[in-house]
Formats: sequence, structure tokens, C-alpha cells
Amino acid sequence: MKIAVIEIKSHQYLVKEGDRIESEKIEGKKGQKILCNKVLFLADEKNLEIGNPYLSKKVEAKILDQIKAKKVIVFKYKPKTRYRKKRGHRQQKTILEITKIPDA
Repeated sequence: MKIAVIEIKSHQYLVKEGDRIESEKIEGKKGQKILCNKVLFLADEKNLEIGNPYLSKKVEAKILDQIKAKKVIVFKYKPKTRYRKKRGHRQQKTILEITKIPDA
């Protein structure tokens, strides 16, 4: 079993082939393949490689969907001044499926 640690939009993910991850929005359409070139760590049954900070190998992923996360309510309030503001925010996310991890 091959595993890798990749960095996407300054977040690190421990992945193996077939995994589905939810990351910050990545530009692209549904079904499009992308290459994650920020690989920090690769390992299989026999070998392991650690980058300094990155390895030259790339992990392939496929965009499954572009979604919005659950709504987060932001409520600002100051007593005695009638100041109240209610805002909602939905973060855009991308669901990725890891299709290929190179050998270590």
C-alpha cells in the first residue's frame, strides 16, 4: 500500500490511492485531472522518501465535485447601542479523488 503526504492550498493531507478528500476550492471542472506537485512524503511496503521540503514526484487526483460547505453564521452584537449584524458564509470546497501515487 502506497501512502503520501501532499500539500494543497497550505493544508497537508495523508492520502492513499482511492481516497477522497475535501480541500479548499481548486479551479477546474468536474472530472478534470490535476497534479499535486507539493509532495512531502512517500512510502510503500519497502521504501520511504522524505522531501526537503518537497519531492520531485507528483500525485495525480481527479476533481469529483465543486461544493459549498455548511453555512457559518457570524453575529456581531454590542449591548445598549442597538448594534446587531447577522451574516452567513458558505466556504467553497473541492472534492478530490486520489488516482495515482508514484513509487517511493
